[in-house]
Amino acid sequence: MKKLQSLFAAAVVVAAAAATPALAQTKWDLPAAYPADNPHSVNLIQFAKDVEKATNGKLVITVHPGASLFKAPDIKRAVQTGQAQVGEVLISIHENEDPMFGIDVIPFLATSFPQAKKLWEASKPAIVNKLDKQGLMVLFAVPWAPQGIYVNKDLNTIADMKGLKWRAYNVGTAKIGEAVGAQSVTVQAADLPQALATGVVNSFISSGGTGYDSKVWESLNHFYDTRAWIPKNITFVNKAAFASLDKPTQEAVLKAAAEAEVRGWKMWEQKSSWYLDQLKAHGMKVLPPSPELAAGFKKIGEQLTADWLKKAGKQGEEVIAAYKKM
Repeated sequence: MKKLQSLFAAAVVVAAAAATPALAQTKWDLPAAYPADNPHSVNLIQFAKDVEKATNGKLVITVHPGASLFKAPDIKRAVQTGQAQVGEVLISIHENEDPMFGIDVIPFLATSFPQAKKLWEASKPAIVNKLDKQGLMVLFAVPWAPQGIYVNKDLNTIADMKGLKWRAYNVGTAKIGEAVGAQSVTVQAADLPQALATGVVNSFISSGGTGYDSKVWESLNHFYDTRAWIPKNITFVNKAAFASLDKPTQEAVLKAAAEAEVRGWKMWEQKSSWYLDQLKAHGMKVLPPSPELAAGFKKIGEQLTADWLKKAGKQGEEVIAAYKKM
């Protein structure tokens, strides 16, 4: 009888355990546009690990690098509509929605990491407000390396760029192509290697990181370190998805995001020169622009700045003025 009672008691315990719900786990998808070994993706993966650790596995974020879940232009919309809960984009590709999204690609406005940081601080309130109205909450922003020109020939003046098949990825780069007399073709980073290999494009302006990711040396042999601008990627979360988290989990996400921003800036500052060394190691000529080429780009920069200010209006003027006072 006692043995029967013991068995019954054990059965009750097992049944009770089975009936107790497991710790609720929330799963988020984070689409990203760049390869897994790109500093942006590496930083996102660490961010996801930090969140999972801080929440004891209550919130699990899966990073999908290399535009494997959504193409770069579609990531923002995917997060807005809840197809993904959090995402990272090169914010300037959405300049057609709002000029403020393209402030960090105004040529020669911010050409060093300290300047880029100040520009982010000056423009952040306006960008955060715009994204907030679109149902998105900014988590953190991380820069790229300074932008230079990739090409397959010597460039001594702006005139040498006429007729090039120029890769554009946002409003600003398309306008540069137009200004130098090149043929602009819109190509996002994930598609750049194929576009280069097939001759769809034979020139572009981007960071050392994008050149490395694309194995640009297989198609082009010159890099002119113009340091034209330092664009940024912004990681944001769907506001409704964030609001559905309990307070401790929200705090864990925000803490991990703050750490990711600091880490991301340091990573790019440290790797900026390393990427240029890699271009050289693969046989590319890494050169400063000639005085004539620099002067030509400065003139184009002045025109593009005037065009941007005209579109951005009073808000744009105020942000640029605030940046210049920092």
